[in-house]
Amino acid sequence: MQTLKVFGLMAGLTVLLVAIGDYLGGSGGAVAFLVMAAVMNFGMYWFSDRAVLKMYRARVITSNEAPELHEMVDRLRRRAGLPMPVVAITPSEQPNAFATGRNPEHAVVCVTTGIMKLLPPRELEGVIAHELAHVQHRHMLVGTVAATLAGAVAMLASVVRWGLILGGGRDDRDDNPLALLAMLIVAPLAAAIIQMTISRQNEFQADATAARITDDPMGLAGALERIEGYARRIPMGVNPAAAHLAIINPLSGGRGQALLGLFRTHPPTEDRVDRLRRMMV
Repeated sequence: MQTLKVFGLMAGLTVLLVAIGDYLGGSGGAVAFLVMAAVMNFGMYWFSDRAVLKMYRARVITSNEAPELHEMVDRLRRRAGLPMPVVAITPSEQPNAFATGRNPEHAVVCVTTGIMKLLPPRELEGVIAHELAHVQHRHMLVGTVAATLAGAVAMLASVVRWGLILGGGRDDRDDNPLALLAMLIVAPLAAAIIQMTISRQNEFQADATAARITDDPMGLAGALERIEGYARRIPMGVNPAAAHLAIINPLSGGRGQALLGLFRTHPPTEDRVDRLRRMMV
């Protein structure tokens, strides 16, 4: 199912690119943008994890640099029956974490410097287990591709705008305002909806699996509540295209809060905590 979603996202990007190419340059533009789509789809599958790490300004760390974190990840991944993922840290005071990569053999688990300072070990274990659950269920490939797709759509919208400003496009572009509206507004909106749908349905599953990995639902519940509180007070500089990958939306505060209700990429934290508490019954 996850693989089908990825191919669906790639097919959607291809159709969008060909439509933009045809709109800007006719059949020649369509062919050129088709080639661009092939290159971008190849890059999204093989290198999207690197793009996500750059969006978060994260770097890979060794066991010598963070032995306790590596030991925790290694212990929990053994419980989950997973290969050892790459471990990375992003320099943000906001406590948060995410997983990326195309499969369990090429997975990356990344945490912020803030989460290592602000969460007790029990809650940090819950967070790490949650990210490993995403790896186990292969959620991270879909989320990673969605992140790079959203970034690509935003870039394409900018290309169209500048193409029109500089006189690009076919002479009849003014006769088809709906096509222009779709490229400038509907396409980025569709990318946001894709992110929202993928994240909402996967977070509950990852929470439940994490609780089973640690045998401690309340550890993760406490972490979610704590991270939510800090995310509202501590800003995090991250590309919005990758915000849905984090365990709690890192843009919950400031400018992110204004649009959180409309484009919520995660289920409400209180709903997630409630489900975890019910696992204790």
